[in-house]
Amino acid sequence: MATALYIIALVLRVYWFILLGRVIVEMIRSFSRRWAPSRGFALVAEPLFVLTDVVVKPLRRLIPPVRLGGVALDVSILVLFFGLSILVTILLSVAEGMN
Repeated sequence: MATALYIIALVLRVYWFILLGRVIVEMIRSFSRRWAPSRGFALVAEPLFVLTDVVVKPLRRLIPPVRLGGVALDVSILVLFFGLSILVTILLSVAEGMN
C-alpha cells in the first residue's frame, strides 16, 4: 500500500511540474503581446494546456478572480499548486507511517 501512495505522490508531483510549465507559458504569452510561438513551441505547449485544463477550468468557475484595481488575478492555479503540494505531503507522510 505504501508503494501505491509513493507512486500517486510521484504522479501528483509530475503534474505539479506540468502545471508550472503552463504558468510559464501563460506568463510569456501575457507579457509578450506581439510574440508568436513557433510550431515547435506550440507542439510542446499544447499538451501542457490539455493536461491541466481538466482541473484548471472547473477551478476557475469555482474561484472568481481577485480584482486588484484594473487587473484581475487568477488565483485558481495558485490554489491548485498549494492543494497539490499539501496532498503530496499528506500522501508521503501516510506512506512513511506505513513503513
